[in-house]
Amino acid sequence: MAAKKGKKAPGDKAKGGGAGRAPGLGRVNGHYQENGMETLFEVVKMGKSATQSVVDDWIEAYKHDRDHALLDLINFFIQCSGCKGAVSGEMFRHMQNSEIIRKMTEEFDEDGGDYPFTMAGPQWKKFRINFCDFIAVLVRQCQYSIIYDEYMMDTVISLLTGLSDSQVRAFRHTSTLAAMKLMTALVNVALNLSINMDNTQRQYEAERNKVLAKRANDRLENLLQKRKELQENQDEIENMMNAIFKGVFVHRYRDAIAEIRAICIEEIGMWMKLYSDAFLNDSYLKYVGWTMHDKQGEVRLKCLGALQGLFHSRELGARLELFTSRFKDRIVSMTLDKEYDVAVQAIKLLTLVLHSDEILTAEDCESVYHLVYSAHRPIAVSAGEFLFKKLFSHRGPEEEGLPRRGRQSLNGSLIKTTVFFYLESELHEHGAYLVDSLWDCGSELLKDWESMISLLLDEPVSGEEALTDRQETALVEIMLCAIRQACECHPPVGRGTGKRVLSAKEKKTQLDDRTRITEMFAVALPLLLAKYCVDIDKVTNLLQIPKYFDLDIYTTGRLEKVCTFLHLFLIMQFHLDALLRQIWEVQDKHTDTEVLEASSTTYHSLCNEEFTIFNRVDIARSQLLDELVDKFNTLLEDFLQEGEEPDEDDAYQVLSTLKKISAFHNAHDLSKWDLFTSNYKLLNTGLQNGDMPEQIVIHAMQCTHYIILWHLAKVSDGSSLKGDMVTLRKQMRAFCLMCQRYLNSINNAVKEQAFTILCDLLLIFSHQMMSSGREQLEPLVYTPDSSLQAELLNFILDQVFIDQDEDNNSTDGQQDDEASKIEALHKRRNLLAAYCKLIIYNVVEINTGADIFKQYMRYYNDYGDIIKETLSKTRQIDKVQCAKTLVLSLQMLFNDMLSELGFNVDRSTSAFCGIKELSRRFSLTFGLDQMKTREAIAMLHKDGIEFAFKEPSPQGQGSPPLNLAFLDILSEFSSKLIHQDKRTVHKYLERFMTVQMALQRDDCWLPLISYRNSLQVGGDDDTMSVISGISSRGSTRSKKSKSATASKRKLPEVWMNREQNMQTPVMMHSPHLTSTVLRDPKKMRQEDSSQPHNKCLCVLLSRRGSGLMEDDEEPIVEDVMMSSEDRLEDINEDMNFETMDIDLPASKNRRERSELKPDYFDPSSIMDDSVRIINFLQCCFTYLLLFLCNRSM
Repeated sequence: MAAKKGKKAPGDKAKGGGAGRAPGLGRVNGHYQENGMETLFEVVKMGKSATQSVVDDWIEAYKHDRDHALLDLINFFIQCSGCKGAVSGEMFRHMQNSEIIRKMTEEFDEDGGDYPFTMAGPQWKKFRINFCDFIAVLVRQCQYSIIYDEYMMDTVISLLTGLSDSQVRAFRHTSTLAAMKLMTALVNVALNLSINMDNTQRQYEAERNKVLAKRANDRLENLLQKRKELQENQDEIENMMNAIFKGVFVHRYRDAIAEIRAICIEEIGMWMKLYSDAFLNDSYLKYVGWTMHDKQGEVRLKCLGALQGLFHSRELGARLELFTSRFKDRIVSMTLDKEYDVAVQAIKLLTLVLHSDEILTAEDCESVYHLVYSAHRPIAVSAGEFLFKKLFSHRGPEEEGLPRRGRQSLNGSLIKTTVFFYLESELHEHGAYLVDSLWDCGSELLKDWESMISLLLDEPVSGEEALTDRQETALVEIMLCAIRQACECHPPVGRGTGKRVLSAKEKKTQLDDRTRITEMFAVALPLLLAKYCVDIDKVTNLLQIPKYFDLDIYTTGRLEKVCTFLHLFLIMQFHLDALLRQIWEVQDKHTDTEVLEASSTTYHSLCNEEFTIFNRVDIARSQLLDELVDKFNTLLEDFLQEGEEPDEDDAYQVLSTLKKISAFHNAHDLSKWDLFTSNYKLLNTGLQNGDMPEQIVIHAMQCTHYIILWHLAKVSDGSSLKGDMVTLRKQMRAFCLMCQRYLNSINNAVKEQAFTILCDLLLIFSHQMMSSGREQLEPLVYTPDSSLQAELLNFILDQVFIDQDEDNNSTDGQQDDEASKIEALHKRRNLLAAYCKLIIYNVVEINTGADIFKQYMRYYNDYGDIIKETLSKTRQIDKVQCAKTLVLSLQMLFNDMLSELGFNVDRSTSAFCGIKELSRRFSLTFGLDQMKTREAIAMLHKDGIEFAFKEPSPQGQGSPPLNLAFLDILSEFSSKLIHQDKRTVHKYLERFMTVQMALQRDDCWLPLISYRNSLQVGGDDDTMSVISGISSRGSTRSKKSKSATASKRKLPEVWMNREQNMQTPVMMHSPHLTSTVLRDPKKMRQEDSSQPHNKCLCVLLSRRGSGLMEDDEEPIVEDVMMSSEDRLEDINEDMNFETMDIDLPASKNRRERSELKPDYFDPSSIMDDSVRIINFLQCCFTYLLLFLCNRSM
């Protein structure tokens, strides 16, 4: 098809009157508009008029003057691209499309990257819809005449093809969208023509098949002529579609912009669906198949959407067998796509593919099956629909006519299939996830509790295979999960952000389900408990069902509506008594902790004072507890009897009874039985004799812990007697002392229990218990002494920070498999978290965290997240103390290294490099806002400097101090100092140095040299130059920042008070070893003695104040960046929560030194000539000393 504009007939000018009208004159919305008035773009953008009327007005204008109307349409596309230029009539008549596009490109506003199709807001979203509607309606209204005039469509297609090849994204995006929508509209026209041709052909065949006498030759000729015209129109439309497809689609489906590619794929899907005879073939399907490998999820999503539209129709899906066989593996792999939306649509597409038999293999289906356990709920629900359709939707002829409910029903068979699938998946602890995945599509099946009960209680009929014990256990778990899902109406943990608000319909369904559950299981649950009384797993799950009961049913139930109320009441009480009796038998036969806790929870659920059954259940509970307590006291008296050694039978009886009491004490207040004395006596005897079984000690501690907590709850509520607080205080302190003594036990399990309970009690009875208006609890506050803190810390170091092999050797022959390793690691993480909470809530001293923080690198994989969060929370409490703790941890590691490697520190060893890397990680946690951490960083440097010069050299005078290498570690924090603080820290460093130290250049003195250089203003560059001259860099502030003179604050110089009586020689600047060229004096900066910025940190090291650095000047971008490129990569992963993000390219985060000009509003940038001369003379004197030293050598 020609891509060039057609020529007008000579008479068109006079007829249209276009020659006598200005180029901007047009007819829009029923009236002509002048330039500057309402344009076609504005009409479509505002959307005030219906699209139909806008198109009709344009057609009217086209018939009147087609050149001018086309000019309006061309400018419409130009303006939709965001271009401010306009095509004039002269340009339209004498310039080719390529020249017009080039001209418009030159007039395009390059400053603004937005254009209508990328702008946000409802107005522009509506504009996109109106734009697409306008093109569709335009073609539909012109389909009978104008589009065949070989002028309008040729011009539009030629323009859009040229724009789609433009380098300007806005032109390319807008024209591609317009061309694709134009193509879709032409496909509809072609489809109508095809239908009309088929109808005409049928009419022609019918007329021709008539007998000669009844045949109408005129009608045959008319039909032939009509078919010929339709065929010609069809050919023209196909030419137009080919021009668009080859000129636009073939190039733009692989455009650099993902949105343009997505438009192409979305529209080709529409073409194949609308006009399958022409487009549903491999020539077009291949583009969709290829694009499924696109890097952008948006484009892959459009591919899947296009295929879903085809597979929705079984007729079209049958024609996609070749495509499916070619790209099936790619579709299956997309179920694991990193974009969740893409994965969901891929699963839905495979669900539609199930219509076609034998396309998906068993391996393909299994790859989707396991996704029902996905943590992402939309993926899991989609996989559940796939599973339900694959396994449950196909009914054989033998299943027709089965009963609706019960063991022999169709649902009974499907429930067994669900159980088989659940067991084969080998993820038995995720039953709740499977139920949630199937809930949306199979809730009717999962709510058939009647069939589930029948499968568990009824005997199988002849010829039916009974469920195995493992299958019955799985069925009980699925039944419980279905009950929980129906009553709670929210997904399991990990699949939802929280409880959503239920609609009125959902609330009614929830209430009806609870009623059905209560009516059904009030009768069936006692029978189920009786049948599976000795099975731990089944009983544990069954005992959780009563907490979902509607207890009001026990008095107003609807089991038999024909019964009288009295009869009904007696029936419900009978079932309640049966349930309570079965619970009593369960706890009597079991000693497993899970079963006992489930029994305790069931009693707690049934003992609700709001219902009339409370008295009945409370009596049963009290009788049970009376029996347990009496039995325990009797057994304990015999067990602790002096002179007799208890046998294993007595120990087992005491342990089983104690476990039951402890389990019930977790959910019920047993204060009236006074169990503290007996438990304390038991624990004390265990300490004295040392031969108490560990399980008895563990459960006695747990029970005593519950006693303390229930007593505290009564005291906090104000419902206790006057002396109860004194009693609680004595009991709590005595129990804490007991647990502290048990920390030295030889049994690891006992020590872990004592440690966990101690951490909980110290946190509960800390000073924070007085918050929220509870000052009356102040006598109960318990602060651990130094010995207890030391024992807790030693326990952590001995039991948590150990290698995996050591832990395996200490687990009494436990199998060294992956599951046991994970369980042991989880236990150690809980112990560490318990201790870290004491640090976070300021129960123990913050500096005790130094032993924890120093393990950050070594145990990063196991405890890195816990240590990092502890560090973050500690910094929120006290920034300065946290910084001192960090440097203390580094000092501890340094001392350990010296004790292992000796006094001669080799900075290339792995131990030293590990400490340096740890300090780098610690530095990153301070973030980018230097002003927030200014005081903390200063204190860190002070402690580090003092530590470095603390110990003299063991080799005598003239050798570096023992800890001098620590300065190399400390230099990692120099980049966190602001300029004026660097000068102050440098002065503090000089107080520990002598002239001889400054002149040393041996390798052993390199830590001092590098640290001094890092403290030079400008020393935080990557090069770390040894030139220690005054930096010429100025500070670059934002426009909104305050001036330096207004933001700086005078501070008293008391930092050096510690050394005031020392006769320390005045230090000179370090010699310039790398260059003898001095800086231009005009660019040098000197401290102004009248300004306080050189004293800004003096107050930090003698006293601590709040808000010391709040009003100082803003740090410039250079100051807050790290000192090497690899540090920039670690900012995001190692940054603390208090930091801010910088979204700049790495090459632009650091400005060139020549670009940084002095801030002339900063007094420190002004230098006095005399000061410059003094500095110059000092440098010369330094070089003279070096020269004399070299000559003497």
